[in-house]
Amino acid sequence: MKSLTLRPAGESPPLFFSVLWRMTGVCVLMLSLIGTTRAALPTLSFDKLYASYGVLGLEFSDEVKKLSGKRVKMRDFMAPQLKAESQFFVLTKMPMALCPFCSSDADWPEDIVVVYLSKRQTFVQNNTIIDVEGVLEFGSWTDPETGFVSLLRLRDARFDTP
Repeated sequence: MKSLTLRPAGESPPLFFSVLWRMTGVCVLMLSLIGTTRAALPTLSFDKLYASYGVLGLEFSDEVKKLSGKRVKMRDFMAPQLKAESQFFVLTKMPMALCPFCSSDADWPEDIVVVYLSKRQTFVQNNTIIDVEGVLEFGSWTDPETGFVSLLRLRDARFDTP
């Protein structure tokens, strides 16, 4: 059995230790990149959804067009749900006291995003800020199950409180 001895300064370590040291560095780098990738999702805010509001309607922003089909993050409020067992909800930029489906057209917010969850989650109070992550879609679409028409959606989504 060989005993370990200290080497004089400047002498190279055995190949095994050199390779092990490099592999450890690569693993640390990979783990830090994984954490960065998760945190690096583009963030979209309500003030960046539309390029203009006019007599011809809403024009989507270049950012929405660029991010369509990609996972994005949004931080806003969950509107009260029509049914507690739904697998979708409406994201609004300000807390709402009433379900947007139950209010009049005059109370309907111009900028809402429909969030379709990848799996059921317990909903939160309407005055609680939430972080939502999902795949962005834009353009008019009618949900075949509910008949609800949306202009912006997050699909395969999940949410959490910050």
